[in-house]
Amino acid sequence: MERYSLAIIIPAFNESNTITNVVKNCIKYGDVFVIDDGSKDNTGLKASKCGAIVLNHNFSKGYDKAINTGFNYATKKNYQYILTIDADGQHDPKEIPHIVKKLELGADIVVGNRNKKGRIAEYLFSFYTKFFWNISDPLSGLKAYKIKLCKKIGYFDSYDSIGTEILLFALKNGMKVLEHDIKIKKRNDRSRFGSSLKANFKIIRSLTLSFLKKYS
Repeated sequence: MERYSLAIIIPAFNESNTITNVVKNCIKYGDVFVIDDGSKDNTGLKASKCGAIVLNHNFSKGYDKAINTGFNYATKKNYQYILTIDADGQHDPKEIPHIVKKLELGADIVVGNRNKKGRIAEYLFSFYTKFFWNISDPLSGLKAYKIKLCKKIGYFDSYDSIGTEILLFALKNGMKVLEHDIKIKKRNDRSRFGSSLKANFKIIRSLTLSFLKKYS
């Protein structure tokens, strides 16, 4: 199994039921960094036992700040690529080599295009990016980046963008962004993203701020 110069960042909050399988299936392809975002269970311990580097938050800071922690750690190392993947087991790590291949062939970002979305606001955000840049799934948690792009912007997120800020930076600056179709597995418990109303509000907020954000 080929391993890449790849940092795999997994934000996790109370994902002890799934984190073992996710880490085991990701570590085949690169170095795995699990950001334990103040979990109350043994998510971090299980991840560490599987070979992941675990970065801990003392309390839950949220999705974007969790990835920021991993991003800041990884960009100080000599990786070529960074990939984010969810801890809930809905993404198939077998897609990682196909995604990395697109980076090797010239893409700056590769977005995992899910076969279904869970919330109305996700379709609204999707309509926005599809209309302007032909990108269908900006909120996908499975994305991969060239490290030089990450270092150019200097951070993963500055306004709780739900993982879209670097993507929008790349799109608005004419960088090469490709999609990779993926199938989402059903999760057996409740989403950590919050209630439907709260989640939709977060997405609409992120979409609104993406209109206002200026990139250079």
